[in-house]
Amino acid sequence: MSKKFELYKCGICGKIAEIVIDGNGSLTCCNENMKLLETKSTDGTLEKHVPSIEHLGTSHVVKIGSIPHPMTDEHYIQFIEIISRDGRYLKRKYLNPDEEPEMVIKCLNEDDFSAREYCNIHGLYTEENNGK
Repeated sequence: MSKKFELYKCGICGKIAEIVIDGNGSLTCCNENMKLLETKSTDGTLEKHVPSIEHLGTSHVVKIGSIPHPMTDEHYIQFIEIISRDGRYLKRKYLNPDEEPEMVIKCLNEDDFSAREYCNIHGLYTEENNGK
């Protein structure tokens, strides 16, 4: 069963699809089943991928890694998003290679959320906020 917010990737063309409503069945692309993207919460590479969440009054800043992630045409963060713990809200920012790998969320009423990002080379990473 596919669940809301899960991301699937085609192993042939690289297309990524997100589940917006839970359901049975499988996702196919290029005549093959798409693979569920596994979410990582630790980083063993030289570039840091795990999102960090900073609280600045009524805003939150999601930055990627303890050191800035490379943002080149060949290697970059494609998107950053936050998802409320109750699953009612999702906000996503798509990035270009020449941008800073961060996202600012203003007047966020929900302190209990997770942040995740997708690196075009290393995949999907998440960080739980838990009302810090």
